Amino acid sequence: MAERNLTMMTDLYQLTMMYGHFLNQTNEEAVFDLFFRKPSGNSTYAVMAGLDQAIDYIKNITFTEDDIAYLRSLHLFSDAFLDMLRHLTFTGDLYAIPEGTPVFPGEPLLRIKAPIIEAQLVETALLTIINHQTLIATKASRVCYAAGDKDNVTEFGLRRAQGPDAGIYGARAAVIGGCNGTSNVMTGQLFDIPVKGTHGHSWVMAFDSELEAFRAYARAYPDTCLLLVDTYDSLRQGVPNAITVFQELRAQGHKPMGIRLDSGDLAYISKKARAMLDEAGFEDAIIFASSDLDEETIYDLRNQGARIDVWGVGTKLITSENAPSLGGVYKLSALERDGKMMPRIKLSDNVAKITNPGYKKVLRIYDATGKRALADLICLEHEQYDATKPLTIFDPEETWKKTTLTNYTLRELLVPVFVRGKQVYQSPCLQEIRAYAKREIATLWDEYKRLRKPHIYKVDLSQELYDLKEKMIEEQRG
Repeated sequence: MAERNLTMMTDLYQLTMMYGHFLNQTNEEAVFDLFFRKPSGNSTYAVMAGLDQAIDYIKNITFTEDDIAYLRSLHLFSDAFLDMLRHLTFTGDLYAIPEGTPVFPGEPLLRIKAPIIEAQLVETALLTIINHQTLIATKASRVCYAAGDKDNVTEFGLRRAQGPDAGIYGARAAVIGGCNGTSNVMTGQLFDIPVKGTHGHSWVMAFDSELEAFRAYARAYPDTCLLLVDTYDSLRQGVPNAITVFQELRAQGHKPMGIRLDSGDLAYISKKARAMLDEAGFEDAIIFASSDLDEETIYDLRNQGARIDVWGVGTKLITSENAPSLGGVYKLSALERDGKMMPRIKLSDNVAKITNPGYKKVLRIYDATGKRALADLICLEHEQYDATKPLTIFDPEETWKKTTLTNYTLRELLVPVFVRGKQVYQSPCLQEIRAYAKREIATLWDEYKRLRKPHIYKVDLSQELYDLKEKMIEEQRG
């Protein structure tokens, strides 16, 4: 998977723009920012994901002879341009916010500085990779928050994903967002994460009775016996049959794991099932629940006292059903000429679509302990701040909203990944990314993580960047 060549996974207009730059010999250094304008669904934040696959993509950029032959058949490009593509690799700089970091609208998740032909080529693929995984990691974070952040959510969505890559990398992203494992065996193999699952309804239906099916499964997995009890009737048949098998297992010296519910009123059934298991002496048996769950349903079930220990979340997680796209964009922010950065800005009648110009970085402001995130500051790369001095930040749209911070710490979020075409960043393993994400998401106040009408996290512009933006708006509209 890491060696797949995705060079041709691009939009045609990237290639036609590249050809135009080639003909005009305008291959100057360009700076592009990849960011999103608003989070998905009701969230105020997103969870950065997909960087490892973006690195693989950048490293493997190469146009094969088959690619060149296909592009020649389009009759859009000269032989000289196609010959240039034969030798094209990425020679620029790529800075990125590490995977698992909570991120907010307008912040560069990736910053690319490269010859404009190279920088233009990578737009579509980087957006495809980062948009998808960040979307799913964000959804998973909200699901896990609703479940109480107890490492008790498993991703179950492969069969409902929009294709193999969406299933594989969606499961990867779900683990970054907080899931403790996946049903997807290939994702488990590729990224060394726990794979989990029980049996399906077809297992029960393949036997003459539910009790016979349960006994057969218990013989196969006596120490990890988790039985799906809703094929026929959960409370009148499924749970009693499971208890019978559990008693037989216990008599043989085994400890059963529990039951799984996949339909019906999960609040009511789980409470009744819990009472039945406890009365039979299986207080440690877990209740695992699935059935079209999402963060809203899990939140409501917990508020209604549902006795569910582990949640299996599939369709609505792997597809991010209520918000199926992140909407990340990739915008030119500067050109380098004769060693000098020339800022660029895109204007729009829609204020949200006016870009932030210049070569920028992102600072996260924490309290003195580093355990609470207070705000983010987007500023120009050359700006320096002294955390021993008061720092005044302001809302870039409602500028009268100001806050002066003291006793704080600063952290620069963008880190070097490629420098002059050479990879300088080694991605952590997936479990390390998950642990990092859990720590970083915990720095956000619960008010920012509410499922409904969350408080808006402060993302401000530095005074210098704000002034530059206002000046360029006036000049362009003058």
